[in-house]
Amino acid sequence: MTRAYGPGSTAVLLVDPYNDFISEGGKLWPRLRPVAEAIGLVDHLRAVVATARGAGMRVLYVPHRRWRPGDYDTWDHPNPTQRGIQERHSFEYGTWGGEFHQDLQPHPEDIVIHEHWAQSGFANTDLDFQLKQHHVTHVVLIGVLANTCLESTGRFAMELGYHVTLVRDATAAFQPEMMHAAHHLNGPTFAHAILTTGELVTAFAGDTAG
Repeated sequence: MTRAYGPGSTAVLLVDPYNDFISEGGKLWPRLRPVAEAIGLVDHLRAVVATARGAGMRVLYVPHRRWRPGDYDTWDHPNPTQRGIQERHSFEYGTWGGEFHQDLQPHPEDIVIHEHWAQSGFANTDLDFQLKQHHVTHVVLIGVLANTCLESTGRFAMELGYHVTLVRDATAAFQPEMMHAAHHLNGPTFAHAILTTGELVTAFAGDTAG
């Protein structure tokens, strides 16, 4: 019987673990903090990543474009999120806010994907190429935001034929209603599994034992 999360076929996609999002002092942290702290976001991100690495699974970082001067200034159709980044200088290149959280730094064996400009980690990046080159069939999405980048990346993954897992408490959004939409309304239309961190860690352990 094929294992659900075999170490050679499973990858964790860690989306946008920037200081601006998930660290005290980050530009967007005040908006994310109530939900993130309520669910223990950073602790669960650490747990999923550590368990995946320990099980021999791939961890791929899927980062948003780090703002640079001139970004979006000449675009015909920047979306509202991009306009917000343009105004706030979110994830600014070369600044602390544009660095990954101190507890979620890439290891040498991890893969850092090309930065995505909008919400899907697949659009205009090498994510699909890297997954295929490493024989990945199952992707587990964690990080932020649940109802934007994770949803867009998860939907795209499903369209490309990957098995998609969402993790309820290893992601966050700006409002509880957004989390509800991500996991109770929209997620079930494309994700093959929607688990908690505890359930995922147990599944990882079961699939790598023996």
